[in-house]
Order: sequence, then C-alpha cells, then structure tokens
Amino acid sequence: MSTAGTKRRLRTATAIAIAGAAAGGSLIAASAFASADEPANASDLIIGSDSPDAIEGSYIVVLDDAAPKGLNALADDLGVDVDVEDTLGLVDGYVAEMTESEALELAADDAVAYVEQDQWAHIAEVQPDPPSWGLDRVDQDALPLDASYEYTQSGTGVDAFILDTGLNTEHQEFTGRVGEGYDFIDDDADPADCHGHGTHVAGTVGGTTYGLAKDVTVRAVRVLDCQGSGSYSAIIGGIDWVAANADGPAVANMSLGGSFSQALNDAISAAVESGVTFAIAAGNEGQDACNVSPGSEPTAITVGATDEDDAAASFSNFGECVDILAPGVGITSAWIDGVDAENTISGTSMATPHVAGVAALYLEANPEATPDEVATALTEGAVADAVSGVNGSPNLLLNTAFLAG
Repeated sequence: MSTAGTKRRLRTATAIAIAGAAAGGSLIAASAFASADEPANASDLIIGSDSPDAIEGSYIVVLDDAAPKGLNALADDLGVDVDVEDTLGLVDGYVAEMTESEALELAADDAVAYVEQDQWAHIAEVQPDPPSWGLDRVDQDALPLDASYEYTQSGTGVDAFILDTGLNTEHQEFTGRVGEGYDFIDDDADPADCHGHGTHVAGTVGGTTYGLAKDVTVRAVRVLDCQGSGSYSAIIGGIDWVAANADGPAVANMSLGGSFSQALNDAISAAVESGVTFAIAAGNEGQDACNVSPGSEPTAITVGATDEDDAAASFSNFGECVDILAPGVGITSAWIDGVDAENTISGTSMATPHVAGVAALYLEANPEATPDEVATALTEGAVADAVSGVNGSPNLLLNTAFLAG
C-alpha cells in the first residue's frame, strides 16, 4: 500500500490509461467521450476493449453513485438487450453479456460510471528448480543465510484468504486449519485445486513446514481454472465473497494479474476499506507494475520478487506501484500430487505470499490494525537498500525482525 503520491491511481476520467500485461502490450489512451462528429469506437468508451485478454461479449457495467435504478431497468429504458449474469456488490456493478454496440450505448449514458470489457487474468510464475530459501531470508537483515527461520508469532486467530486456483485441502501442511472457502469457477463450496499454484501459494502463507504464519486458518477462494486462468468478473466475485465473509483479522493473497482493470482495482479498494489487508503480485512481464491489474491498485501491498543473491528478479515488474520486495525465485512449497507433495517454482506469485504471511503474523499481535497500519508496519520494518537492480521500485526487502519488538 503506497503512501500518497507514490502510486498512480488510474481512474476513469477524460482519459484512461490501460495496457496489455501478459503480452507486454503498449499503452493505449482512451478518451472517455467520443466526438459528436464521429461514431463512437469501443476503445473510446469501453475500458479494456483492446486488451489481448478481452472476453468477447462479456462486460462489467458499473453504475454512477447517483444512478436511480439498476442495470436491467436502465437497459429497458435505452432499448438495450442485456443478459445480466451476476452482480458485483463492492463496485455497484454487474456482469452482463451483450453486443459491443449495446455496451457502447450503455457506456454513453450518464447513469453509468464506466463499462469495462471482461478480461482473463493469469497466474504469474516461471519454472526453475533450485532449493527453497525464502523463509531463511526474511528473518535476517543481510546475507549469508543462516539456515534457520525464527519467528515469535504464528498467525493464530487470523484468516488467510487465497484467491487462486484452489487448495489441496488434504495436504498435511494444512491439517486442521482449512476454513470455509468457495469455488467461483464451478460455483460451489469445494475450491479443490487442479493446477497446483494456489496450493503452493497457500503453503508459503501458512503451511506447517513451508509457511511463515504456521497457525493461520487457510481459506481458499478459487477464481482461476485448471489452466491457471480466470475472468476478471469471477475474480471480482471472489473479492466480494472475501469482504462478506471476513470476520476478524484477515489477509488476502492475490498471486495473479493481467491487463489494467478499473473494476478489479475498485473491488480491491472497497475490500481493503472493509478491513481486509491485500497482498498482490506485481506481475512477471518485466514492465512497469502501474500498467497492470491488480498490481496498480494503491490500497493493496504490491510485491516484487528477488533472488537468492538479493537481486531483483529479471522477470519482476517494477516501479512506483511496487511497495515491497520479497523472495520469489526458486521457492519450494506444497503441491497437489499428494498429502506431502511439493514443488519448486518462481514468480512474483511466490514473493507475494511471503508478504501475506508476515502480514498475518503482524495481525496476530495487532488484531485491530487497519490494512494501512499493516502495510506501514511491513514497509517500515523492511530492510532498506539491500537489493540490487530495483529499477525504480522501493528498495525495501521484507523482514520479520520488527515483529520481535
């Protein structure tokens, strides 16, 4: 979570800056108003219409705060045929199927804050196979590693929501600590993991062996499928669910991302306002994190990755939208092939759960802390100027020593 002025908040106004993330797309400027002398183009009025991850025919419609009626009534007034698939409470929005021309007509109405093309998000990882070292690194100020992880808290009483590919609930890393979750891919209460990424992330947050916060309650929210992809609308539904079901100190980990999305960022902002601390992957495209979502959302803690030599990972997104750096290369954690399965993978996806785990440790000792207070504690407790090649990111390396008081 950046302090004022350290992150760009990309907002719908007279111009909206969006960018392709997974494909490293170029910056696109989209005017919020089409010229009266020219026909409206999708890129003029619809956020994300030019995204390489756009989902054809699916749109997120967010109404203005002063809108007197819902989307169905508004569509009827305009003579627009829309098929409402879901509501998104945190952003006062709707997921709807319609044609591009119908979306353009809605986007031009004063009762609509913005229309955004639904998009695909993807997990963020690369795959070398070195030994794991992240736990060892975060409890000491400097290298060399001392072959130990020392901790004074374990995350007792804290819920850790993992918005990802699901969870291997039978894994011995989570025995007795799996809380209620939900599956927004299959629309049921069984968020089983058929990919592995979510289980790996959860293991780093709160696994008995691999985790930083070894006594958190792990709550899986499956928003990505067996291939590691999911729509922004499903992810926003998952964020809604987290905000509605968080009761007490809670952290949420989002090791996923894609092209810029105002709706996704707004949903996270609202969930943070409700009291949930969000740790978010900066992304793995080696570009400015301000170009992607959810890494560009300033109310969350955006995390870049480092390697075992305290260098910024070559793949890690960077810049002023990054808040903190953490180990993300060659991280070993739980996997889906059995009750004791493990895997070693890399990415900002692996760095982010280190931060979520430390946030959970802080919340055990400070259960009334706000997300802003959690973020401030983690950034002020980080080791400064330890990382090489940060490329405009804050040179702050995650550290747990401050938790010892």
